[in-house]
Amino acid sequence: MFSVTDLPGSLILERRDETAVLTLNRPEKRNALDDATIVAIGKFFAQPPSWTRVVVLAAAGSHFSAGLDLGELADRDAVEGLFHSRMWHDAFARIESGTVPVIAVLKGAVVGGGLELAAAAHLRVAEESAFFALPEGQRGLFVGGGASVRVPRLVGAHRMADMMLTGRVLDSTEGAAAGLVHYRVANDAGLDKALELAAAVARNSPITNYAVIHALPRIAQAAPETGLLLESLMAAVAQSSQEAKDRMNAFLNGHGRKVGE
Repeated sequence: MFSVTDLPGSLILERRDETAVLTLNRPEKRNALDDATIVAIGKFFAQPPSWTRVVVLAAAGSHFSAGLDLGELADRDAVEGLFHSRMWHDAFARIESGTVPVIAVLKGAVVGGGLELAAAAHLRVAEESAFFALPEGQRGLFVGGGASVRVPRLVGAHRMADMMLTGRVLDSTEGAAAGLVHYRVANDAGLDKALELAAAVARNSPITNYAVIHALPRIAQAAPETGLLLESLMAAVAQSSQEAKDRMNAFLNGHGRKVGE
C-alpha cells in the first residue's frame, strides 16, 4: 500500500471522502516533471490508498505542467534514453490501466510531458487558461512519455503532427474542440468541477468503473466480432457481482438512483 511518507515534496496527497487528490507541487518550475516525481506517480497509482474510489490529479500554482524538467535532460546514450522513456511509460500506464478512474484538472501550461501525463487520465477538466503544446520538434527531440500513442487517440495523428511540426499551441477552446478536453470551465473552477465529477464516479459500482477504464478501450480497439465477445464477457462479469444484484433490486423496488440524480 502506498504511504504518504513515500511522496517527494513535488507531490501532495489529500483525501476528500473517497477521492484522492494528488497535486503536483513544483509551482516555481511550472510543475516540470523530474524523475523523482515520475517514479512516485508510478508507485502511487500502482497501489493507491485502500479508501480511494477516484483520483483527481491537480496542480499547485498557475500551470498543470510544463513537461520534462529540462534540468534533468542528461547526456544519455541511446540505451539510457530508451530506459528513461520506458520509466515514463510505466508510470503513466499505471494511471491509464490502474484500479480507479483518474480525472485531471488542467490549467495554464499543459505542455510536452505535461500533456502526456494528462492524456493518461480518463477524464480531463480544463480551465480557460489551459493551453496545449508539443514543443519537442522545435527542440530537436521526439516525444518519449507516451504521447505518440495516447494523443492521436484523442485528436488524430494529423493534429498531433501539426502540433509537432509547426509548434502550434491550442488554447482551451481549441483543445476542447480537438478532443483533448471533456469539460471546460472558468479559471479557478477546475478542482471543484473535478471533485463534483469524482463524487458521481465514486457512486458507481467499482466493477463497472473497472470495466469502463479497462475493457472499454480494448473493445474499441478490437475487431468488431472480438469486441462484441469481450463486451458480452464483461457484461456477464459485472452483472454477476453481488453489488450489481443489490443495486438492480433496489432500482426495481423504487429505491435506486434515477438518471440525472
